[in-house]
Amino acid sequence: MATNPVVGFAPGTQVMSKPASGAPNCPPGLEYLTQLDQLIVHQQLEVMEILTGFDFKNRYQIKNSLGQQVYFAYEESSFCCRCWCQSHREFNMTITDNTGLQVIKIHRPWKCCSSAGSCWCADSADCCSDEVIVESPPGQVVAKIRHAGSKWLPHLEVKDATDQVVFHIWGPSCCLCQTICCTEDLDFKIYTKDGETEVGNIAKQWAGAVRECFTKVSHFGIQFPIDLDVKMKAALVGATMLIEYLYIESQNDNNNNG
Repeated sequence: MATNPVVGFAPGTQVMSKPASGAPNCPPGLEYLTQLDQLIVHQQLEVMEILTGFDFKNRYQIKNSLGQQVYFAYEESSFCCRCWCQSHREFNMTITDNTGLQVIKIHRPWKCCSSAGSCWCADSADCCSDEVIVESPPGQVVAKIRHAGSKWLPHLEVKDATDQVVFHIWGPSCCLCQTICCTEDLDFKIYTKDGETEVGNIAKQWAGAVRECFTKVSHFGIQFPIDLDVKMKAALVGATMLIEYLYIESQNDNNNNG
């Protein structure tokens, strides 16, 4: 298994202890998820990004409800992609556990006709539908999350390794608003494949006036059934990253460019 010697630990960081054993057929490193029904995703503040205005590689701490770090995620992308494509860029997101073991890889391929977060623009054409591919362990695909078309609400499909739809994720509105005057969480609700039963939620949380106004730092909360397959829990982490780039960072870019 590949390891990464650099694991993100802020001063005073508490870490979650690794469970003694995982579920049957559990990919290495996903044992932590067997005990969890929620995750908190905190993007790390990049001071040089604030000072220069250039997009730096995103980094995230992924924690449990007690605030203990479970995983650390870091983006791999080129400077040119971050400069010219901004939130629509191609990237690889590597997620490691607290020992540096590479547990999950999330790949977002570049799309020549990206839907850019538009609800109505995503359709059956692969060139227009943004997606991420989730691997665990790296090299073994466990899920694919695809931006699906809708008339108004953001819509993602979560598919398993056999390309079967497992979940639908519906966002609050294609006009996402989160400002000093609008501090409510942005909820992306997770439904079963028939679209009838809500089973979880991905919430873009209000990070405070200073962070929201002067930085592009994002905080997310992910809720899911505790008995959900760990591979699908990993898929929902991938869905969170697609939401981050497709809707949240895209809105930030539009505000900055406006």
